[in-house]
Amino acid sequence: MKLTNDILSIEVAEHGAELVSLVKGDREYMWCGDPAFWNRHAPILFPAVGKPFENIIRIDGKTYPMKQHGFARDNEFKAMGNGHLQMVDADRTEQYPYRFSLEVKYRLDGSSVEITWTVTNCDRCNIHFQIGAHPGFILPDYNAADKIHGYVRYYDKDGASVSPVITSALDDGNRIPLLTPRSIPAKMSLEADTFAHDALIFEDAQITTAELCDKQGCPVLCVSCPQAEAFGIWAPHKEDCPFVCLEPWCGICDTKGFAGDISERTYCHRLAPQGQYRFTYTIHIL
Repeated sequence: MKLTNDILSIEVAEHGAELVSLVKGDREYMWCGDPAFWNRHAPILFPAVGKPFENIIRIDGKTYPMKQHGFARDNEFKAMGNGHLQMVDADRTEQYPYRFSLEVKYRLDGSSVEITWTVTNCDRCNIHFQIGAHPGFILPDYNAADKIHGYVRYYDKDGASVSPVITSALDDGNRIPLLTPRSIPAKMSLEADTFAHDALIFEDAQITTAELCDKQGCPVLCVSCPQAEAFGIWAPHKEDCPFVCLEPWCGICDTKGFAGDISERTYCHRLAPQGQYRFTYTIHIL
């Protein structure tokens, strides 16, 4: 599926309803999905964000297998026209016993792409879930020989520049609370070892916008999500990796050792029968 306006052109795959191309002028901004580094572009994280401990979720006393970031990213969607896609087969009861629908809407507005995901509870009981975004962006003028490959700036819900604090480290994809929280600069450089210990995760809605800048510190694009409860910044720790992911989440990976019900997972959302939940984030080319 393709959408264009006078400024932008985007392409969306029906597999995973994933944004695979974002072009302004003759410049591509989305990561290409090269499997040598990471074979995705901008997956939907649903019904889990991050890794459930031991890849298991518990619902009403029963256990279900659940991979990191859930299954929506590997599901087929059907293009319905006008930037709208719908999950083709929402029966995943062997992994997730709830009945639901998941719809995706892409909308172009000038130099921005607005992405909205709508979860509808089609069941007779409350359902619980997490949802989040994972878009990857090409680092401008990447040169492996450079010490600094770009910068990320952080902003809170009021648009103020902030130095966010990391309160957890990751161990095999699960969180371990830090004895001493670590502050990150409001303008963080991207270097070869920035993600040596996996993603940087900012909890408790500290930031709602992450801005990618080039090596000179000039803004390139920003990802904004006013409802974000957490934000992840990540790239695979591989030699010569030329992209970075800016990830707003309404959800987060489990703490190591977590054995509670799905409803007790951090930033888990509850939806009553026939209720709807909308998650919206925006990519703005600067």
